Amino acid sequence: MRLVVVSAGLSVPSSTRLLADRLAAATGRQADVDVEVVELRELAVEIAQNLTNGFPGRRLAAAIDAVTSADGLIVVTPVFSASYSGLFKSFFDVIDKDALTGMPVLIAATGGTARHSLVLDHALRPLFAHL
Repeated sequence: MRLVVVSAGLSVPSSTRLLADRLAAATGRQADVDVEVVELRELAVEIAQNLTNGFPGRRLAAAIDAVTSADGLIVVTPVFSASYSGLFKSFFDVIDKDALTGMPVLIAATGGTARHSLVLDHALRPLFAHL
């Protein structure tokens, strides 16, 4: 099974990436998976350019292909202003809205308080239900 992990952490080291790696490792203990990580921080400029010109750069195109051809996704975002990060949303905005239909997605977020857990139900679930 091919699992793609999308991490929208901004810092190095990133608690968001740490959570993403732990979720991938836990999945790997339950099933035989090949894991590929897409680090959105490294694609920020190409994502912005795609939003303005409609064409993905080489690395962004490869990331989009990895995500849309995966057997499953783990997506992790930091919480900003009670929602997912703009970088996270922008990445999924450049993916065709029907490309993830039927794909299993494990959603996760890192935040500073227990209230940030609401992001899972009030932002991430609706986003991926739409996609």
